[in-house]
Amino acid sequence: MAIYRFRISFEEFDDIHRDIEILSIQSFEQFHLAIQESIGFDASKPASFFMSNDNWKKGQEITTNAEGKEDALLMKNCRMCDFIADPHQKIYYVFDLPSQWTFFIELFKILPDNGSTSKYPVCVKRHGDAPKQYIVVEPPKGTADAEFMDDELFSDVVMAEEEETPEEEDDTATVDTEFTSDVDEEEFDNIEESSEEEGEKD
Repeated sequence: MAIYRFRISFEEFDDIHRDIEILSIQSFEQFHLAIQESIGFDASKPASFFMSNDNWKKGQEITTNAEGKEDALLMKNCRMCDFIADPHQKIYYVFDLPSQWTFFIELFKILPDNGSTSKYPVCVKRHGDAPKQYIVVEPPKGTADAEFMDDELFSDVVMAEEEETPEEEDDTATVDTEFTSDVDEEEFDNIEESSEEEGEKD
């Protein structure tokens, strides 16, 4: 049994990396969880390792969920030592597919297991702060305050506005319209003529 020391670096942030040691008989699932813990990401998202050559060409896929993937293998069933064919083995690692977090993994040291009581896998070196897994979007300044009021406060504002609004501002106009709407045009003209004649007599 040996101890593998891998260097894991972000594809887009090559100045940020982690060195992780893992026992050769441990699984890719344990390796996956150790990587996520070292960068502070949520490990519940789907992920895949791709065994690669020196040019990072993807080979065998080892994944958290092999459903619908004919040639993929499950991480929990795969031991590290069964897939390490090169002392500088390269592995391409993809995490959280919608967000497309990608990493370069390279084996750079193989150590003998001298019966150490250390718990593996373990992160033995951290360089640089990992980026945030999720981007938090803050609401723009000047957004209407009403959108952020709690229900009780918003109800008080609405009630206050309703109390200031008069119920009916022009009842007379409504009544007159309803009254004259029942009088036909000829009768209405006769009423107007009689009013004009009386005015002339006065």
